[in-house]
Amino acid sequence: MKMKAGCLLWVITVMLIACQPRHKGIPVIGFVDAFEDETIAQARKGFTDALAKNGYSENKGTVEIKYQNAQGDIPTLTQIVNGFTSQPVTLLATCTTLASVTAAQNTSTIPVFMMVSPTLERMKLVRTNGRQPTNLFGAVEDLNYIDTSFKLIPAMVKTPGRKLRIGMVYNQAEPQSADALKRIQGLAAGLNTEVVALPLNSSADAQLVTQALLNKHIDVFFANPDNTVFAAFATILKSCNDKSVPVFTSEAGLVQRGAVAAFGADIYQWGYQAGLQAAQYLKTHSTAGLRPELVKVRKRVYNAAVAAKYHISVPANFTAVN
Repeated sequence: MKMKAGCLLWVITVMLIACQPRHKGIPVIGFVDAFEDETIAQARKGFTDALAKNGYSENKGTVEIKYQNAQGDIPTLTQIVNGFTSQPVTLLATCTTLASVTAAQNTSTIPVFMMVSPTLERMKLVRTNGRQPTNLFGAVEDLNYIDTSFKLIPAMVKTPGRKLRIGMVYNQAEPQSADALKRIQGLAAGLNTEVVALPLNSSADAQLVTQALLNKHIDVFFANPDNTVFAAFATILKSCNDKSVPVFTSEAGLVQRGAVAAFGADIYQWGYQAGLQAAQYLKTHSTAGLRPELVKVRKRVYNAAVAAKYHISVPANFTAVN
């Protein structure tokens, strides 16, 4: 009964959102977050800052941004997107893969500006004949940077006389997570490392799965870039810290939260880049010249306190996070 009541409440909420009148002359943006996460939240901040820099600010009454978070629930995510498309909003902003895929599946006319999402190919949005949705824009990421991120680990952590055992969890339901694992497994052999991976399809199982991974005597944990890892990072980090296993990642934002080091996209700048495209669309009322573009700002960062704790030397070209 509680589940039915919760679903009914969400339906009513979305219907109320859809029925709210739009302010005449002011563009309305539907911002869709797939789940709650302090690192991912930086993308939304970057997106709104880019809009404000270009004259679109809620404080000045030049834009209305309707924010909704699905809290990791897929049916709720679909309801949110459908609520926004039924208004309809001027454009959609989607944060993380699940939000971007859901938007692509539910509208082919409203422009969608993606962030913290992989390329259309990795999201399986390109058909076998090469055709792809024409309403998707924003900033996306491919797998090329994973190579550099993963190679950091054997360069900084040494296990003389044996292979370095690197633990990972991955989400079988997320194409980019499974693709990243395959790519990393392909790299491992040439780096005298061994990848030990277990599936984690729900953040609710993070502690149990991470403990199982730690019981396999891994030397290092690599935080694979997927939505489940983001949502469960605090749990993963605590489990690893309790066993004195350092965590590396490919996401700069996770270093501030306790990972040793990363080479990866700056989440704030990722959102800012998508926001610049959205601002251009609002100014010109045209998508001419816009397309999904690769993330432009990547950083080499490290957590000085965590590196010192594990006695890890970090190359000089890395910047310490605050």
